[in-house]
Amino acid sequence: MTLLLVSAQAAGAGGAGGFLISIMPLVLIFAVFYFLLIRPQQKKMKEHQGKIAAVQKNDEVITGGGLVGKAIKIDDDYVEVELAKGLRVKAVKATLSDVTPRGSAKPAND
Repeated sequence: MTLLLVSAQAAGAGGAGGFLISIMPLVLIFAVFYFLLIRPQQKKMKEHQGKIAAVQKNDEVITGGGLVGKAIKIDDDYVEVELAKGLRVKAVKATLSDVTPRGSAKPAND
């Protein structure tokens, strides 16, 4: 009788250790995904949001649709973009895909 109790206790203790060993690869895969995919993407997204929030007058902006122009008027939610002389459009600030500070753009032919 005591032999059955001892073997049952040994099987129960081994089952918990087996569970930890079997779940370890899943934890390792999640850690790799977090450090190689999720974390860098979050960092990139924060930089982009900071860049969009810091847009100033006369900065060159690129909209989500690929239009390139100069920021003329900036509100909390909208940016007025001058695409050509006398041609202004109003764009949602969140749809800007890139902002380059004034004077940093090089001419296309150089």
